[in-house]
Amino acid sequence: MRIALAEKKLDFEQRIEKVWERRTEFLALNPAGDVPVLVEADGTTLANSQVICEYLEEVYPEINLLGFDPAQRAETRRLVSWFDVKFNREVTDNLVGEKLMKRFLKLGEPHGPSIRAGHANIHYHLDYIGFLTEKRRWLAGENFSLADVAAASHLSAIDYIGDVPWDEHQAAREWYARVKSRPSFQPLLEDRIPGFTPVGHYENVDF
Repeated sequence: MRIALAEKKLDFEQRIEKVWERRTEFLALNPAGDVPVLVEADGTTLANSQVICEYLEEVYPEINLLGFDPAQRAETRRLVSWFDVKFNREVTDNLVGEKLMKRFLKLGEPHGPSIRAGHANIHYHLDYIGFLTEKRRWLAGENFSLADVAAASHLSAIDYIGDVPWDEHQAAREWYARVKSRPSFQPLLEDRIPGFTPVGHYENVDF
């Protein structure tokens, strides 16, 4: 959501929400109790990253992140779902969830088999990124889109802990370097999780 807002050159203010505290005021904004949540100046409130990004496309269409025809928009939506659902389930949850979030939230020891599954599964997805970028400049076509935003957001979280085997997937690495070089992506590379230092190359566009 942050990348989409920045790509569209929209000013916004960020607020940290500790969702595990389940504040009454926050639950009034989003009964699901998760982030992200967007609150517009007129009080319009939306939750869920895909919902918010689709809303931004309709309300602020000057910079297009979805696609210029029905087929391209469908492809963008397919890939957003691929990374936010399939990649998240097979890779992000198994690596970031187990190795970082469990420790941060003090939920117990990491689950070894889940971590091994995440390490195995990520190769398939990086190969798929390479396959897509052999035929296209960006994941869903010739223009940077929400598909690139979704994929790079997940990979950024995994790269933070140094678990992306970039050296074995040159095409995916080149694509991610181009995403990292975009001004909209720079603020994410400056984020830090208290008590956890990212790998040395994390902020470096050239790895």
